[in-house]
Amino acid sequence: MTYEEDNAVILLIAIEEPEGFGGGGGCTSVGDSFWWWAKLVVVLIFLAFLGVLFFVWIGPFVMNKEVIPVLNWETETFSKPVLAVLIVASVALFPTVFLPSTPSMWVAGMSFGYGFGFLLIIGGVTIGASLPYFIGSLFYHKIQGWLERYPKKASILKLAGEGNWFNQFRAVALLRISPFPYMVYNYCAVATDVKFGPYLCGTLLGMVAEIFVAIYTGIMIRTLADASNDQQRLSAQQIICTVFGFLLTIATTVVVTVYSKRRLSNLQKDEEQLLLQ
Repeated sequence: MTYEEDNAVILLIAIEEPEGFGGGGGCTSVGDSFWWWAKLVVVLIFLAFLGVLFFVWIGPFVMNKEVIPVLNWETETFSKPVLAVLIVASVALFPTVFLPSTPSMWVAGMSFGYGFGFLLIIGGVTIGASLPYFIGSLFYHKIQGWLERYPKKASILKLAGEGNWFNQFRAVALLRISPFPYMVYNYCAVATDVKFGPYLCGTLLGMVAEIFVAIYTGIMIRTLADASNDQQRLSAQQIICTVFGFLLTIATTVVVTVYSKRRLSNLQKDEEQLLLQ
């Protein structure tokens, strides 16, 4: 999960979703939804204040001491083609051994921007999601036994193995958007009997938002590093745009995550009703 998604998860814990969120249900649900959004706005304002403090005072210090030396070393050590290969390899292999690949996505954003950076990351994600799926098939029964120990969480994962191609694709995409650990699901997916086609397609679609968030973070880091390296302060307009983009990213992540959790919950209830019939 990216830094912004970690913040989103914290917000989801701090701002508990009311039962009437997104549904129909009278004055109580409308009031609950209003206060939920009000609390979200207050938290975002607080984060904006912290963001301004960071970009004006803390950011330049961190850039000079940590980020700029790393960027200089990267530029002097690796050519662009070699760096591209390293990004794809790290995004592909790190999740297989339970190492975070988000820093590599940041580097893709810093070095290649949205276009080519996205292609590099999506290529790495394709390999990185496929390898654990096939490795997990070698331990199919062991993983199933592990899932049986946690029936409540496993019931959500098993939704991905139910129904036709589209139902499996939709469930996998929602799981990828939700806060469920990316690396854990890579290995557990095969034990839920989800087919490889909908698993891979759902993974790629569900990861698009996270990839763009990571690329945006990398570009933001590069912008701050360049400004700090040139011994220049960011203008008020640059600070406002950067903070606004950061908050918009968090808010979007929160809303999408809440929606995916609600959709998964609805799918789970529908499945339970079908079993009772």
